[in-house]
Amino acid sequence: MTVVKVVELVGSSTESWDDAVRDAVATAAKTIDHITGAEVVNITADVEDGRITGYKANVKVAFVVDDSRRGV
Repeated sequence: MTVVKVVELVGSSTESWDDAVRDAVATAAKTIDHITGAEVVNITADVEDGRITGYKANVKVAFVVDDSRRGV
């Protein structure tokens, strides 16, 4: 039986929301194996003097739980 776990992360970028999502997934992939999908649940922006200065994306990342690591 396959078990999938989902974690929510916040990615950030000074360039775009797309880059913020990519940041979240790429950073997660450094420590989480078997990522199977991502869902963007919210996007926000930092604003200074009427201009967007930063982009943030809340991203749910799904990954398969590796039972072999728990000795199951």
